[in-house]
Amino acid sequence: MATSPEVNGAQLFKYKIVLLGETAVGKSSIVQRYVRDQFLEHQESTIGAAFMSQTIKIDSDIVKFDIWDTAGQERYHSLTPMYYRGAKAAVVIYDITNRVSFARAKNWITELKQNSGNPDLVIALAGNKCDLSMNREVPKELAEEYAKETGILFMEVSAKTKENIDLIFETIARRLPRIRAPVVPVNITPIEAPKPTSEKKCCK
Repeated sequence: MATSPEVNGAQLFKYKIVLLGETAVGKSSIVQRYVRDQFLEHQESTIGAAFMSQTIKIDSDIVKFDIWDTAGQERYHSLTPMYYRGAKAAVVIYDITNRVSFARAKNWITELKQNSGNPDLVIALAGNKCDLSMNREVPKELAEEYAKETGILFMEVSAKTKENIDLIFETIARRLPRIRAPVVPVNITPIEAPKPTSEKKCCK
């Protein structure tokens, strides 16, 4: 986390956040919806990683997310640690219509807890494509129970309808520490006013 001088009277806090998950679960669609409020029916797969940023107001503070959207293909797996290293939060995404993607999401969470180097990393599990609940393979209760056991956030979202997209990032922002720099008191030594001097008048 980094802070900068106040912006219009509000303190600015910056955080690196990384998105992880199998290919085609909708990571890029979630970022596009959150940052640009756009949804593409046929989103191209991310190569390596993509970067976007978003700034939001939380209470009286300004929070800026530097968001890294990582590729889900297996051939890019070895590159992923350099993207989640130094992150303050991670969103691990699965497709509620794909049970395999849920199992892979759990593997990502285990890897983050073991290798991120940040014991205070805020992790959110996001079940994407909740607009396709008629094709569901992952029961919501199963994901809720897993999130409870591992002490992470959980929400079902939809990049297509925007359901809970803003909310999951806002919830993460509220979980992240916003530590203000201590105000250093300045000791000012009072300056005494000069004593008036009496002028002697000469007598004529």
